[in-house]
Amino acid sequence: MLPAIALTIGGSDSGGGAGIQADLKTFTALQVHGCSALTCITAQNTCGVSRVDALPPEALTAQIEAVASDLPVAALKTGMLLNRALIEASAAAIAPLAVPRLIDPVMVSRAGAVLLQPEAIEAYGRCLLPLAELLTPNIHEARLLSGVEIAGAGDVERAAARLVERGVAAVLIKGGGLAELRGSDYLLMAGAGGEWLDTPVVETPHTHGSGCTLGAAITAWRARGLGLPEAVRQAKGYVNGAINHALAIGNGQGPLCHWHPWL
Repeated sequence: MLPAIALTIGGSDSGGGAGIQADLKTFTALQVHGCSALTCITAQNTCGVSRVDALPPEALTAQIEAVASDLPVAALKTGMLLNRALIEASAAAIAPLAVPRLIDPVMVSRAGAVLLQPEAIEAYGRCLLPLAELLTPNIHEARLLSGVEIAGAGDVERAAARLVERGVAAVLIKGGGLAELRGSDYLLMAGAGGEWLDTPVVETPHTHGSGCTLGAAITAWRARGLGLPEAVRQAKGYVNGAINHALAIGNGQGPLCHWHPWL
């Protein structure tokens, strides 16, 4: 077999619900060979994160170069990059790779907690946004990157337009951070009209890793050759199924069921 190959760059989740682990499970479920480059190691479970250890940027660069020098990566994504040095190392390593690049700017949690230092946030805009085929911020990250205060659907559209004006090729703003926009994401591509993509809302507290999983699913479908809009639609359907079969494990917020296509 010669499967499509995708690369994920991000942090390890010891609880297996998000980060590199969620991405690799998603790649497998969508029949893509997954490769990985770790930026940091987290000690976490369904109740939260207790420790984060960053890898040296040289170690991250070596991982990406080892993969790219041997395996024909067809698409890639970035997730948790943690600090400016890792952001800059990621950007330098993926810039030569002429493949679809999804940038998930893991800056602010869905609840609004800032996860990066100010200089790291600046580095995202300077180094990574120009490289993105698709940027996938949540509501808070879209506000931070665009400068637009977001309180409703119209604000989401204005924030997306501002990001495209600033050179982002395409943006998918995830609406889950606003109660009235749960299940609705806004896709805007440069030179094209925007569209709202809706999936049914699933009432469950077990959604840990949903953002990582969405980005990984889009990356997998791009690696398999789907155009960007269709890759986003297929990925949203996959994530909706994974939430429908979410795993009520642990004492906190459980993860998605990444293998639901096999049920």
